Amino acid sequence: MRFFNKLKGLARLSDVMRRQLEMRELQLLAIGKQLSWACYRAGQLDSLADVEFKIFSQFGDDGIIQWLIHHLDIPHKTFIEFGVENYRESNTRFLMMNNNWSGFVMDGSERNIVDIVNADYFWKYDLAAKCAFIDRNNVNELVSLSSFDKEVGLLHIDLDGNDYWIWKELTIISPVIVIIEFNSIFGADRAITVPYDKGFQRTEKHHSNLYFGASLSAVHNLAERKGYSFIGCNSAGNNAYFVRKDKLNGVVGERALKNGYVACKFRESRNEVGDLTFVSGYNRTALIRGMPVHNILTDEIEAF
Repeated sequence: MRFFNKLKGLARLSDVMRRQLEMRELQLLAIGKQLSWACYRAGQLDSLADVEFKIFSQFGDDGIIQWLIHHLDIPHKTFIEFGVENYRESNTRFLMMNNNWSGFVMDGSERNIVDIVNADYFWKYDLAAKCAFIDRNNVNELVSLSSFDKEVGLLHIDLDGNDYWIWKELTIISPVIVIIEFNSIFGADRAITVPYDKGFQRTEKHHSNLYFGASLSAVHNLAERKGYSFIGCNSAGNNAYFVRKDKLNGVVGERALKNGYVACKFRESRNEVGDLTFVSGYNRTALIRGMPVHNILTDEIEAF
């Protein structure tokens, strides 16, 4: 009897925690709606940081996205996001819940996808979720599963590895907005990325967790070739924003690479046993000095 009473008690506690989480999210959404109005009223910006706010995004990207969708012509209110983990912290979740956009998200963890499908929001919104490890050979086939129109509203690539190579191979869609994670530690000048490896795992490649992705210059070069203009970075210095050139207007305009680069200050370095070491500044660069990088201008492997 004690055992069953304990189970009942745990179930009641779980219900209370779930209700508390729901109330907290309702409060966050209400706050986000108010903050969104400020983004709508904002005109041309000196910096994307001027409209940043965070509801479900890791940093201030929720606000940047709200500003963009208000000032751009976006016929199809759809988004695709790669690398969402369990979707609790994501750049598109507020877009879905505040603006009722339809979405397709992917992550390489089956457990993360199960969490998403079992979440209360999953049945309330038009969201599809798929477990997949994305590589340059399967990315177009996977994206086609969304059944979205080619002109997707927003694409966010956050894979902690082959981001540059995946976007390079992605041809089946032509998003209005593209957000792609870049590695600020690679600097602003060299057009470099990690060499392509189908099974790239960030922590396995280097214990520091700092060797991944591409420099802003490399991503910028690829964007130009694909017909996109750079409009800036978030203030955290991990996400770069691009808009298709035919969608630019008097409010949302192109920014020079040298003016838009942001050096990240967050500290996520780790030691050989996986503990955070909080290394900052130039010392982060020193940790991965000598690692191989692919120069996308010369198409050669160099040392970082």
